[in-house]
Amino acid sequence: MPHDYDPQAFYEGLVQHGLILPTGVQGGYGRGPVFEDILERFNALVSRTAKDDGAETLTFPPIVARALIERVGYMDNFPQLSGSIHSFFGTDADAKALSAKVNGGERWEDLLSPTETMLTPAACYPVYPIFSGLLKKGGRLVTVLNWVYRHEPSAEPTRLQSFRMREFIRVGSPDEVVAWRDTWLERGLALLRSLQLPVHSDVAHDPFFGRGGKIMAASQREQRLKFEIQVPVISVEQPTAICSFNWHQEHFSGTFGIRCADGAMAHTACLGFGLERVTLALIKHHGFDPAGWPAPVRALLWP
Repeated sequence: MPHDYDPQAFYEGLVQHGLILPTGVQGGYGRGPVFEDILERFNALVSRTAKDDGAETLTFPPIVARALIERVGYMDNFPQLSGSIHSFFGTDADAKALSAKVNGGERWEDLLSPTETMLTPAACYPVYPIFSGLLKKGGRLVTVLNWVYRHEPSAEPTRLQSFRMREFIRVGSPDEVVAWRDTWLERGLALLRSLQLPVHSDVAHDPFFGRGGKIMAASQREQRLKFEIQVPVISVEQPTAICSFNWHQEHFSGTFGIRCADGAMAHTACLGFGLERVTLALIKHHGFDPAGWPAPVRALLWP
């Protein structure tokens, strides 16, 4: 299987072995118990790897304020990925009209209106506002695990609309933040290689929208603001990103007024493991049944 990069055959194998569960929504399949066990074991391994870092664990719901999405510029850069939450605010007559449309097989979304919330597009977004103000000396480090949403419907099994990210977010001086990112890049590579995954790192860019987005993507690559750890899952030519590192410089600190203990503008960076993608990479390279995986890999995940 590791040398066969047929996405449809991989998807069918995942379904056949009960690892994923089709729902009729592209990029929205369910996860079986074995898939979830692998995912949770990997997340636990990440926690053990980072246990001495002293990261604060925070938890947020998979929704964010619409105002936050607007404030960070997400709709300027990634409108094609956004997920807006709408609901019904109408009268009794409107409700009857809505029901008639639904039962008549007509489109009915025009009778809904936007709420004040949107689906979370990045697990780190809710964290930055809590950093506002003057930081303690040495900055802060936070970790979160959350479901995120990006509108990228696809039959390709690694491209999901709703998935989980385990993220670490560092805020501090530029030197502190860059040193942290560089350390975690090497640590992330070592962690994934210990699971016998043929990973490598590369400079990358975010999927900015439109003609202007191409300029922003080129600038991001030129400044080496984003790195990815990649591994072949669907193809060798286009390896799958399973971990990413973003150095935001002053983007979020300027937006939310985050300053270092000495009063200077802080920098932020984040790293995120795509938990579903790591799980799929492990399955792709070691087989559909974890009982047959290499002993060193099993020892790390099932200690």
